[in-house]
Amino acid sequence: MARAMGPQPWLKPGTPWAETPVEIMLGAILVQNTNWRNVEPALRNLKRETAFEPAKLRALTPATLTPLIQSSGFYRRKAAAILSLAAWLGDHDDDLDALKHGDGAQERAELLAITGIGNETADYILMYTLDHGTFMVDTYARRLFSWLGATMPKTYPAFQKRVLAQFPLGLRDRQEFHALIDEFGKQVKTDGDFAASFLAGQHLTV
Repeated sequence: MARAMGPQPWLKPGTPWAETPVEIMLGAILVQNTNWRNVEPALRNLKRETAFEPAKLRALTPATLTPLIQSSGFYRRKAAAILSLAAWLGDHDDDLDALKHGDGAQERAELLAITGIGNETADYILMYTLDHGTFMVDTYARRLFSWLGATMPKTYPAFQKRVLAQFPLGLRDRQEFHALIDEFGKQVKTDGDFAASFLAGQHLTV
């Protein structure tokens, strides 16, 4: 995939579409059950009102936050998740460097305790903002592994555990692996697409 598709300009802090780690965190919540076009106006509003500073996010209330993110849909639930995430950051003194050097498993458990943050969102936050490499079991990954003939567990944790045991990659490679899978999935959507892709005929045993 890397040879055929090349490096992926993914969501890393400092890129034009991801200026800060907190922006990436917010985007991970806002993109749930919608597409990125609906997220962009919400992020622009949040940037204008808070500059993506956790303390300014904590100063918002559900009443002041929901109009800012309404374009993303499910805005009441997402507002609650955003406020809880901002509070979680506050519990850690808004110190992202400390979180990067902290216990990733503990931080994952704390994120999963926030209503509105599930496995995929927690892992996205951990891998792309807190430097805890992992494997995200999203729709694109499940579809690709199926096309490659791998019989995988149905549950998120079991699927993830099996992949991590077989792919001893470092942080940057895990980020790139996820990006490659998702970019491939956006382009290859059907069985016919896969049969015509550069991975046709390949098989994966995991």
